[in-house]
Amino acid sequence: MRIPGLKVCGLTKKDQAFEIAHLGVDALGFIFYPKSPRFIDPDEARKIIQVLPPFVKTVGVFVDEPFDQIIKSVRQSSIDLVQLHGSESPEYCNHLSKARVPWIKAFRVKDDFDPNILKKYPGKHFLLDAWSDDAYGGTGKTIDWDKIKPLFQENHLILAGGINPENVKLAIETTHPHGIDVSSGVENTPGDKSISKVKALIRNLSN
Repeated sequence: MRIPGLKVCGLTKKDQAFEIAHLGVDALGFIFYPKSPRFIDPDEARKIIQVLPPFVKTVGVFVDEPFDQIIKSVRQSSIDLVQLHGSESPEYCNHLSKARVPWIKAFRVKDDFDPNILKKYPGKHFLLDAWSDDAYGGTGKTIDWDKIKPLFQENHLILAGGINPENVKLAIETTHPHGIDVSSGVENTPGDKSISKVKALIRNLSN
């Protein structure tokens, strides 16, 4: 079974980011959405990114941010790519591509989710997260993996939503995702990561 790429999202502490980066993860995520309990200012994120090893990708997470603000935040923080968790349109994403800003579009999945929406976007890398009326991610809620399984056979999809050390094996065996995105499942409290949980998740992911 192919081991999917792993992104740990919602980093706020330099020491934790540094240690997690050296555990073999593929990417670290920083939340630039001000209403998130894991929010970090782009300038503060840059201080963390400067100490990270060069082989770890860095991702900025945005929610319906004005285009110019995203460009500014990318420059401020030195992130490698952006992850869009709002209602950003295909035209918006195409605008980012023209500006040479790599992006991943996230979709929050609920019962009436229409997979055809993926075909409207110019990219090929998308993320599926659990729907919540209260937040745009990091809620600990999971998607019905069996229900969305067919989508992963047709697309390069990243799976998010409530993934933790206990269920990560079942998640990847069910969906075979291109990558997984974890946040609340490896935390003590929002923004405070548990190194032991990250290690356990990596161990269970690899075995």
